[in-house]
Amino acid sequence: MQLKSIKEVKHLFGQRILVRVDFNVPVKKGVVVDNFKIQSSLPTIKFLLHSGARVILVSHLGRPLSKEKKFSLLPVALELKKLIGTKVVFDKLENRDDWEGEKLVLLENIRFYKGEESNNLKFAKQLSQLADIFVLDGFAVSHRNSASVSGVSKFLPSYAGFLLSSEVEGLSKVVLNPKQPMVLMLGGLKTETKLLILKNLLPKTNNVLLSGEMFNTFLWAKGHEVGNSVINKIFKNVVLKLLKNRKIIMPIDVVVGTDKGKNTRVVLLDKKLILKKDEGIFDIGPKTVLLFAKYLKSAKTLVWNGAMGRFEQSPYHHGTYALVNLFASRSKGKAFGVCGGGETLEILRHLNLLNDVDLVSTGGGAMLEFLSGKKLPGLTNLLKK
Repeated sequence: MQLKSIKEVKHLFGQRILVRVDFNVPVKKGVVVDNFKIQSSLPTIKFLLHSGARVILVSHLGRPLSKEKKFSLLPVALELKKLIGTKVVFDKLENRDDWEGEKLVLLENIRFYKGEESNNLKFAKQLSQLADIFVLDGFAVSHRNSASVSGVSKFLPSYAGFLLSSEVEGLSKVVLNPKQPMVLMLGGLKTETKLLILKNLLPKTNNVLLSGEMFNTFLWAKGHEVGNSVINKIFKNVVLKLLKNRKIIMPIDVVVGTDKGKNTRVVLLDKKLILKKDEGIFDIGPKTVLLFAKYLKSAKTLVWNGAMGRFEQSPYHHGTYALVNLFASRSKGKAFGVCGGGETLEILRHLNLLNDVDLVSTGGGAMLEFLSGKKLPGLTNLLKK
C-alpha cells in the first residue's frame, strides 16, 4: 500500500497545514499520564514547523456527550508544549480570528462538535477552510469515518504524516509479504476481532499461539468446567471449527485461581478441567511458556496482540511477561516484530521494552482492522494513484 507522503510536497513555507493527530491519551487530575501517542507525532509536527508551515492540530479525547470539561484537550496542549519546546496556542475552532497566523495551534476536542463522528460533509468542509493542505498522522483513528479523518480529505490535497506512513508500511509487511516463518501470538479479549485476524492471516501464518478469551471459550465448548473464566458463548461453533486447524497451538497447562489472585495453582490440561464458580483461568502455565517460546524463537515475523492472562493481577503476570520479553528480544534483529493495543503498550512500558520492537502500533482497533484485511476510510484519499 503506497501512501502520498507530506515529504513529497516541495513548497510548505507559509502553507496552512491541518494535521489530524491522535492525542487521545489518558489524563488524570488534569495531567497527561502517558504521552506515547503525543511523542509519536512529534516528527511530523517538527518537520512541518521547520519547513516554515503553520500547523493546526486536530484531535479528540474520549467519548464526550457534550462539551464536558473533563474531556478538554488543555492538559494535552500543556504536555505538547513541554515536549516540543515551543509556543502552542490552544483554542476553540470557532475562535479562528484569535489564532489566525499562529505557528502551532491545537484545537479543542473535535468531538465537542456534532458533525465530527457523523462525518457531516458541511462540517468537514468547514474544517477544510482552515488550511491549504490536510495531513493524517493519527493511524489510531484511520479506521474512523469521521469528518476530521476521511471527510476533510475530500476537500483538500491530502497526505500521510510520518507516523501514519511508518505504521502502514510496517503492517503491510505482515499482511502482504511476511518473512517466513511467521508466528502470531493472540491473547486477551474480543474474540470477534481475533476471529477476523485469524481468517485473514492464517493462510500466511505458520503458527498461532493462542490464549485468552478465545481459548477459554474453546475449553468451555469442549465440556470443561471453566468457572468464571472469560468466555464468549456466541462464537462457540465458530471457535470449535476454527481451532481444529493444526497451525493453532493452544496451552497445555494453565494457572487458575480467584480473580483476586488467591488459591492459585498450575493445572495440566491432559484431562477434564473442573473449576469452582469463583475460580477461573487467568494465565498460561510454565509448560505452555516453554512450548510457545519454541515457536517464537524460530520465527522471522512476529505479530502480537493481547495478554496471555490477567497480567494486572499478581501472580497472573508471569506467562505474559516471560513471552513478551522473548518477543522483544527477537524483534529488531532475528525477526520483524509488530504489536499493538492498549494493554500491549502498558506491558511494554512496564517492562521498559517500547524501543525494542520494530513496530509498536499506536492504534489497537485500527491495527486489528488492518490485519483483518479491512479497508480503512482514512486511507482512501491518501493512496497513490
